[in-house]
Amino acid sequence: MKSKIVRIGNSRGIRIPKPLIEQAGLAGDVEIQVEGNRLIIGPASRPRAGWDEAFKEMARMEDDSLLQGDQNIPTAWEEVEWEW
Repeated sequence: MKSKIVRIGNSRGIRIPKPLIEQAGLAGDVEIQVEGNRLIIGPASRPRAGWDEAFKEMARMEDDSLLQGDQNIPTAWEEVEWEW
């Protein structure tokens, strides 16, 4: 499928037909990368994707305890800078 590059303010853009967007599963934010002389457009990554499952697995394996235990070890910021 061919498309033309169009002027959008000081930038340039292309119109992507709706069927292509649906087929690629794109919605909302996207990431654009350059590979050689091609633009690769894909869904924006979610930095915390999979965390829920990982936390559930940690709890199942009983590997979700605090590293410092039940101790409350104050930081220098808490000792010096914090005021009530």
